[in-house]
Amino acid sequence: MRTLTYYVATTLDGFIADPSGGFEFFPVEGDHMYHLMEEYPETLPVHIRDQLGVTSPGKHFDAVVMGRRTWEPSLSVGLTSAYPHLQQYVFSKTLAQAPDDTVTLVATDPLEYVRNLKKQDGRGIWLCGGATLAGELLAEIDELVLKVNPIIAGNGIPLFRTGFEPHYFELSESRVFDSGVVVNHLAAKR
Repeated sequence: MRTLTYYVATTLDGFIADPSGGFEFFPVEGDHMYHLMEEYPETLPVHIRDQLGVTSPGKHFDAVVMGRRTWEPSLSVGLTSAYPHLQQYVFSKTLAQAPDDTVTLVATDPLEYVRNLKKQDGRGIWLCGGATLAGELLAEIDELVLKVNPIIAGNGIPLFRTGFEPHYFELSESRVFDSGVVVNHLAAKR
């Protein structure tokens, strides 16, 4: 059975983006970036992969799920398929058609859809974001890979947007980088 991993950058106070959805304030330089590019090359969008000459299919994921608001920034710069090297699923109840045939739009229940994806053959599924989708999929998340940045944002889009219902995770690995970024791997306790 495939696993669902929420692999995401966050601030110390738990925000994955600024209030309008921007994430430019996260550092893209530093020793943590070399590790992440080597360990998770499949999470690099196509234009970055091309610039860096990355051809590796990656080790962890062959599919990515994301909410519409997470997908829209790439659309705004003319990138209709940010991850053509992965199966791409965008959850939206407002979009009628994807502008690229490598992207599957999903308007049905995210939890049921992802449960079915996990039953299919393949490598892991990357939950790219955002907060609402992560909240809806929380019961199916097998692993968190949190890139905790030494930043206090004060406000923004949280890791999860959901009601109070504790879900427990166990730290399986933690790596501290000179940049101040800490990458934590946490497994769901079920």
